[in-house]
Amino acid sequence: MGTGKTNKRFLVAAAALTLAAAVSGCGKTEDGLGGGELAAIKESGKLVIATEGQWAPWTYHDESGELVGFDVEVARGIAEHIGVEAEFVEGEWDGLFAGLNSGRYDIIANGVEWTEERAEKYDFSTPYGYIRTSLIVSSDNEDIHSFEDLKGKITTNSIASTYEQIARSYGVADVLGVDTIDETINLVIAGRADATLNANVSFYDYLNVHPDAPIKEVAQTEDASRVVIPVRKEESDFLKAVDEAIDGMRKNGSLSEISRRYFGSDITEE
Repeated sequence: MGTGKTNKRFLVAAAALTLAAAVSGCGKTEDGLGGGELAAIKESGKLVIATEGQWAPWTYHDESGELVGFDVEVARGIAEHIGVEAEFVEGEWDGLFAGLNSGRYDIIANGVEWTEERAEKYDFSTPYGYIRTSLIVSSDNEDIHSFEDLKGKITTNSIASTYEQIARSYGVADVLGVDTIDETINLVIAGRADATLNANVSFYDYLNVHPDAPIKEVAQTEDASRVVIPVRKEESDFLKAVDEAIDGMRKNGSLSEISRRYFGSDITEE
């Protein structure tokens, strides 16, 4: 009986040591260095990128159905720098950050603007774009001339977007949630919303495609917002790789070239 108890204790102790060794080995690469997300991405051979796919000219589908856009090409450049393939997963705006939180996505490439609130939850790349927010109303609207005039009005934007936050900061009565800039403009034209807020470059792109749209820009933010790539916190090696990729594209001129191709101007410099 005594021998049996000793063997059981030995087996339990051995199992504990084996489990401890396995746990301590987690997050290590073959060379013994700490792993983390960058190592996992390299091992998988792909960078999983979250994007809406319906916000031209940032991320959208061309006439052939191919996913294209400024952010799409920037994200591909980041993947190329890391040495992996770019895998895009499309979804609605308010679900992109949830997917990043859960580890479903590695990065979000969707014209994400830096905000203090987001900085509490995520780390950000070096800025790769600078934009201002346009206030857009119907052509016959004579009630709204500034952001201050939004108080008590109804706006329309993607839920949880920077634009919704700005609108609410000016005391709007309600924000109608939509997924695309086309939907926001249509609600304004139809009179269901008094105004919409969006990136100035996206508004100009919309007008290029719809020059006769009965809408107008009545105001624009003075300070430029910084467009960044959000990553989960405590991933310094991965963030460094993302920054190196963006800096490399800036230095070789490709970042500016991509911007001019999609926006008709260089938004990569403040």
